[in-house]
Amino acid sequence: MTAITLPLFPLGTVLFPGAQLPLHIFELRYRRLVESLIRRAHENPEFGIVAIREGLEVGAHGVASLYPIGCTAELVGVAPLPGGRYDVMTRGVRRFRIRQVHPPEPDRPDRADVEFLTDTSSPRSRDLAVTASGLFHRYRRAVLAARGLDPDSPFALPNDPVDCSNTIAAVVALDLTDRQRLLEAPTVDDRLRLATALLRREIGLIDRLSSRAGEELSRGTYSPN
Repeated sequence: MTAITLPLFPLGTVLFPGAQLPLHIFELRYRRLVESLIRRAHENPEFGIVAIREGLEVGAHGVASLYPIGCTAELVGVAPLPGGRYDVMTRGVRRFRIRQVHPPEPDRPDRADVEFLTDTSSPRSRDLAVTASGLFHRYRRAVLAARGLDPDSPFALPNDPVDCSNTIAAVVALDLTDRQRLLEAPTVDDRLRLATALLRREIGLIDRLSSRAGEELSRGTYSPN
């Protein structure tokens, strides 16, 4: 598979195709990246967002601090700020695997040779998406109810299994490791199966916490003092 070179933007989060991610740009190397993207806006340029392994810093550990699979992003909104800073809105486009990181250059974002990963559906994908979607709506209702919000407020998932898998992965509140596992899932079916397992786990946790809170309230044992 042919590799292309992309500028990298390491972050402590995971971006999925189709998801939006706001960024505050203040470092010189990333300000230069944004300015380059603005100049090339007619080309629909992309850059690579890749998660940093928990507990590691890019400067101290180099490429070992980066997960091998990330997601490209495109600019969908740019707001210039004083001092050359920017607030930008980005949107995830497609997954990639890092093949080789280039040597660093002063005041320039790191660059890497990457290959793009395909996401295609199988005959099983739609059934898996239906199962994951049902669990997602159960999860969402439980989270909203726990927060005292309307659990029946509308939220529509995409019908396409690929888009459905990415939307669920982007919306469910998971730690970085689980989100990265979803991004790295080799196939759409693998991502939907993993999302299903994680949703069942999260629903169980919410149910147990809600039950425990109810028991404590019924006993009248809680005191804020």
